[in-house]
Amino acid sequence: MMNGLEKSDPAIVAMKPANKAGRPAVEWVEPRAGAEGNTGQSHTRRTQSRSSVSQGLDRVRQAARLRSKEKFTALLHHVTIDLLRDAFLVLKRRAAPGVDGLTWQDYEADLEGNLQALHNRVQRGTYRAQPVKRRFIPKQDGSKRPLGVTALEDKIVQRTVAMVLTAIYEEEFLGFSYGFRPGRSQHDALDALSVGIGTARVNWILDADIRSFFDKIDQSWLIRFLEHRIGDGRIIRLVRKWLKAGVLDEGVWSISETGTPQGAVISPLLANVFLHYVFDLWAAQWRRREAKGKMIIVRYADDIVAGFEVEAEARRFWDAMRTRFGQFALELHEDKTRLLEFGRLAASNRKRRGLGKPETFTFLGFIFICGKSRRGAFLLQRKTRGDRMRAKLQEVKKRLRKHMHDTIPEQGRWLKAVVTGYFAYHAVPTNSRALGAFRYHVMELWRRALRRRSQKDGMTWERMTKIAADWLPPPRIQHPWPDKRFAVKHPRWEPSA
Repeated sequence: MMNGLEKSDPAIVAMKPANKAGRPAVEWVEPRAGAEGNTGQSHTRRTQSRSSVSQGLDRVRQAARLRSKEKFTALLHHVTIDLLRDAFLVLKRRAAPGVDGLTWQDYEADLEGNLQALHNRVQRGTYRAQPVKRRFIPKQDGSKRPLGVTALEDKIVQRTVAMVLTAIYEEEFLGFSYGFRPGRSQHDALDALSVGIGTARVNWILDADIRSFFDKIDQSWLIRFLEHRIGDGRIIRLVRKWLKAGVLDEGVWSISETGTPQGAVISPLLANVFLHYVFDLWAAQWRRREAKGKMIIVRYADDIVAGFEVEAEARRFWDAMRTRFGQFALELHEDKTRLLEFGRLAASNRKRRGLGKPETFTFLGFIFICGKSRRGAFLLQRKTRGDRMRAKLQEVKKRLRKHMHDTIPEQGRWLKAVVTGYFAYHAVPTNSRALGAFRYHVMELWRRALRRRSQKDGMTWERMTKIAADWLPPPRIQHPWPDKRFAVKHPRWEPSA
């Protein structure tokens, strides 16, 4: 069993020899620090955001890399006041308070005293998790999504424990897992999928959707998965406290044996751990042992896309995945999970059989389309989902109605931030037309709001165009082509990337 890294580990305490060893005038290189006392050592660096990477977590990460089969039996001592402070400082300043009623500003008023008291309770085992306040936010299909508002101190401890566990599990997670991981974004997942479809012999796409994933996670299985690597019972007890804290909905407290609280800081990491054992390891093994043709996999949280060269293998994988999920109380959404012919040869193959154009599928807010370049070659096109654009424009419309009588500069500054943020995500190659459409509709909504301010309106389209030119950024592609960025991040590309 491991306590961080043992002092006798030669990879940690061995002294590095000097250059030109054996010659008398050469100094020896400074020895590397051992594991003992690492929580008391200062941080290696502190950025302007005051986030830091402790030497203790660096050693946890190194231990996880070197000893992939052993458990960590002592981790709670890494939950230091410094790490709690870092966790507090990255929380949202304007987040709604939980059941404790504490805001970020309230806690900051006596930050050091509050953190010292919290640290003592965590280390003594007297820390108690509080129920999650439930709120519902509307979804685009008219239904409502439950969202948990966590108490402030629970957020701090959860984020701190997540930092410690991330140091371990980042050495465990596979390359095709992209959701909620440091150094990996939605665009990295989009790039990986685009490169896989464009370079591998992919002819069929399985677009899988897990029904109510976060609500259906089996908590007993989750704890068992954590115990594969986490032998510190105090960390496991903290996770149990958060899972059993329950939900406060309109003053009524309830508890569930399944699911993780949506909105909790620790939930994305726990979900990744769960799917790592339920899906990732299994899918990687299936690809090695069962797949005869090419196969690609990309997973972002519970969004899974798999590409296959052979249709029969895609259907076998689909059946096997349905069975695999059933063993862990998960189920595929049959209406949203589908297999479609898609890839470089899909259009020509379907035309030869007298069928229409290849179907499209969606992933992370984009529609994937089998298109053609100007030279007639295959070109994977990505276009913003229409429902997502309409939902964003509806938000803009409601906000303009509330602030209809604000000055044009005030409205312009806000709309500039909206359009800039929208372009920052959606301005990918082949999506220029959707960017132009979004800017055009924002201009039209703005013009209507300005015209309603007076019965004698003189807001012509030409004048509106000049105003928009002063405030709204033009639609420009901001992201590189997927293969360019993917090649930089994965210079030695492997299927697991």
